[in-house]
Amino acid sequence: QVQVVESGGGLAQAGDSRTLSCLISGRTDNAYTVAWFRHVLGQERAFVAAIKWIGGSTTYADSVKGRFTISRDDAENTVSLQMDNLTSEDTAIYVCAVRRGMWFNVGDSQLYHFWGQGTQVTVSS
Repeated sequence: QVQVVESGGGLAQAGDSRTLSCLISGRTDNAYTVAWFRHVLGQERAFVAAIKWIGGSTTYADSVKGRFTISRDDAENTVSLQMDNLTSEDTAIYVCAVRRGMWFNVGDSQLYHFWGQGTQVTVSS
């Protein structure tokens, strides 16, 4: 069974940078898509960014494009989300998700099989 553990959340001020990490264990192959979603209480879960493990193709939500960067570290089995120029609107619980299969409809949360517990990012304006 795949296990997903996020880390790196915490307090930040507007304009700060912060990097989140997603540690993935239990994988038997590299045919996975890994994505970050974020959730604010009372709102729908929102797609943030995704990366295809094989080849490293990436996709970003318009709200974070140009500010956030998703990347993978094959040796460490981690996916990172580099967040730059944070604003209060980025405050949310950030959750890492993993799905089996190749690159397809990466922003659809219903297609992901494995989820972490999330890490809170709070940005003060």
